[in-house]
Amino acid sequence: MTVAAPERTEEDRTAAPDPREAALRRRRKRILWAGCTTLGAFLLVMLFLMPLGYGAVTSLKDKDQVSDPDAGVLPVAEAAFEYEGEEYDVYSVPMPDGTVRELALLEPGRESSLVIDPADPEAGPITWEGRWRTLDPVVEFSPQWGNFAEAWDTIDFLRLTGWTLFYALTTVVATVVSSAVVAYGFARFRFPFRGVLFGVLMATILLPPAVTLVPKYAVFLQMGWVGTYLPLIVPHFFANAFNVFLLRQYFLTIPRELEEAARIDGAGPIRTFLKVIVPQAVPALTAVSLFHFFYAWNDFFEPLLYLAGNRDIVPIGVGLSYFSGVYNTEPHLILAAALLALALPVAIFLAAQRVFVRGIVVTGVDK
Repeated sequence: MTVAAPERTEEDRTAAPDPREAALRRRRKRILWAGCTTLGAFLLVMLFLMPLGYGAVTSLKDKDQVSDPDAGVLPVAEAAFEYEGEEYDVYSVPMPDGTVRELALLEPGRESSLVIDPADPEAGPITWEGRWRTLDPVVEFSPQWGNFAEAWDTIDFLRLTGWTLFYALTTVVATVVSSAVVAYGFARFRFPFRGVLFGVLMATILLPPAVTLVPKYAVFLQMGWVGTYLPLIVPHFFANAFNVFLLRQYFLTIPRELEEAARIDGAGPIRTFLKVIVPQAVPALTAVSLFHFFYAWNDFFEPLLYLAGNRDIVPIGVGLSYFSGVYNTEPHLILAAALLALALPVAIFLAAQRVFVRGIVVTGVDK
């Protein structure tokens, strides 16, 4: 004989809530919170990418559409139809039966015009009764890919890219090697005033670059380096405070047991650094390399200052400024050139994204 469970009263529900209902409410809250967070992140990303999207769309327009305040957002052009070797504009034409057809205007007239259907040109021209000036032209999506080719040829993109890569790759090697050596010394060796020296090094991050600009320029001018890449490259052989701090923090997470094992095997400090520390610090070294590569690729003020007398060797940032000054009435070409300059850094970041993120997030290593 089955005995039915007593029905729960309202007081019982208030006194002892159903665990399943509580779990369901918590799940709904988590889903709602996750949805709101995802939506907020999506809106922030869209807001951040809006200028890039505007630049990409504008780079595909022609000069007339860019200068037209009533033009739409997308690059469009009036549709045309080629008939018997000539092109004719296409209009939205209302027909007597109430439909609207897209027809090419062959011979405009005052009260009647000769039109033809682009979808069925074999049917031949037909006469349309009405004033053709009241018709709306048909527009179609028409990106101007030739803007990129014109910008490429105008600014001599290969030359600018070559000098930029020379500047970026040379300084990447210089700053990574020097910063890694200095960071290893601060992370593993004990010497007098180590803390004071590291504090002084970190304090240089707070020093505004404008403070040292004039003295540096005066020194390099006396040395005869102005007009060459030496003022831009040589200082990076003496480490960088931010890179030293990042690499030092990563080196501190590497277990000392690895170095002790190498020392037992007879390895000295230099060999230990090259064979043990460097392979373990590839993510951090990659992050520092990418940080500096993007900095050098976008560097503008110092190349403009030190290479002002030699425009043939300027990097791409300075070259784009010269280009935008000459072609300031053609923003579509300026934006096309800017997107060309942006393509390589974006490709490098996407290719090395995983290692780059691992280098930024300094994590510990299981001993």
